[in-house]
Amino acid sequence: MRLDTLLERLEYKVVQGSAETEVTTLINDSRKVENGSVFVCISGAVSDGHKYAAEVAEKGAAAVVVEKDVEVPADVTVIKVEDTRYALALMSAAYFGYPAEKLKIVGITGTKGKTTTTYMIKSILEETGHKVGLIGTIEAIIGEEHIPAANTTPESYTVQSYFDRMVKAGCDCVVMEVSSQGLMLHRTAGIPFEIGIFTNIEPDHIGPAEHASFEDYMHCKGLLFQQCKLGIVNMDDKHLEQVLKGHTCRIETFGFSEKADLRAENTKLVSRPGYLGIDYTAEAKDFHLDVEIDIPGKFSVYNSLTAIAVCRHFGVSKEDILKALAQAKVKGRIEMIKVSDDFTLMIDYAHNAMSLKSILTTLREYEPKRLVCLFGCGGNRSKIRRYEMGEVSGNLADLTIITSDNPRDEEPQDIINDIKTGMAKTNGKYVEICDRKEAIAYAIHHGQPGDIIVLAGKGHEDYQEIRGVKYPMDERDLIRDILAGK
Repeated sequence: MRLDTLLERLEYKVVQGSAETEVTTLINDSRKVENGSVFVCISGAVSDGHKYAAEVAEKGAAAVVVEKDVEVPADVTVIKVEDTRYALALMSAAYFGYPAEKLKIVGITGTKGKTTTTYMIKSILEETGHKVGLIGTIEAIIGEEHIPAANTTPESYTVQSYFDRMVKAGCDCVVMEVSSQGLMLHRTAGIPFEIGIFTNIEPDHIGPAEHASFEDYMHCKGLLFQQCKLGIVNMDDKHLEQVLKGHTCRIETFGFSEKADLRAENTKLVSRPGYLGIDYTAEAKDFHLDVEIDIPGKFSVYNSLTAIAVCRHFGVSKEDILKALAQAKVKGRIEMIKVSDDFTLMIDYAHNAMSLKSILTTLREYEPKRLVCLFGCGGNRSKIRRYEMGEVSGNLADLTIITSDNPRDEEPQDIINDIKTGMAKTNGKYVEICDRKEAIAYAIHHGQPGDIIVLAGKGHEDYQEIRGVKYPMDERDLIRDILAGK
């Protein structure tokens, strides 16, 4: 492949050599460079690819793409661009033959609700015969293959390689989570999104390694709406106007607001032992649908409304929407596990104070006899998170079972002690059981009629990380063993 073919949608300057150089592979990891590679120097948070320019030249790289000056032998072509991350995204698209242009891509951004909504949309579209790829926080799905995810939105080369594989697997649509980091770091640059979705925004991901401020976070989320044909957005979010600043797409709204294009009316909670759900009517100018979902809470209404709004654009029938919503389940997101006819048990990924508060507040609305919350906190992470989660559970749960999560390099008991510091600010009752399996067994064996028990923090994870080693541990297996008396 000729280098100028990869660069055809970019502005660039040839500093040395020729843009007509033949190249073999496109690489941004110096360890993977081989003879004839073009190496894109990315200035990362941890290391700067420009430092490896001479090393990759020695390994046989035919060209390097840079945004800073580098010194390499005269036989290596040097291409200068303004932003190498942006260049990598557009070069990756060219490298794979622009696979995104052969797919209808739905991108979802927001602080909460992205994961559940992607699975709901995938489920509905598949019900109507579409073959749908998925890229998200938990995994990428290509046909029958499930690839565990490292980032919500992978690096641009990986995204384009997934699109390429999806096209080859016969997919016609893709639903993907688009993180603010992904937008900020140009991982999604050059993708022609059919539909962009905004779920909601709250101050999160703000800090030295992420976003400088809430304004910056909102701006990055809003970049999606300069890159899609249609934006479907949550009218009830008070920051909507700021997120949409500078948008270039058509806009449709959803929410509880009377002004929303698609709105939820007549909402009512549904509760019986082992089952929590919500009923509502979805209303629009030319549309009326009575919906029941077996995922509790107001945010389930938002997630399903979003999915309905998207699927109307794909011409999905009401029957197929309802059928698919009934089947749309997300591993580890308010996932109910039947263990008793007397009480309700669920697994949820809530692993910070905001998400824990959200789920416990939601479950409180169902007026359980007792609300029991089991959780731990990850090691090598902020102690503040532990204090906050202890305080949230102490205030909202009738009983907290403090246990271990992924202790990583810390002592589990030290983490538990930090959680108890937060608990001490409340009058909440708690027990501490360091071993997670024992803690879950305690929750099940002490369950009372009318209880709602939530196992928080692990969600879809099927491992426990201790001192750099990931040991197999899936809460569904632990529950099965406990019920079998193992």
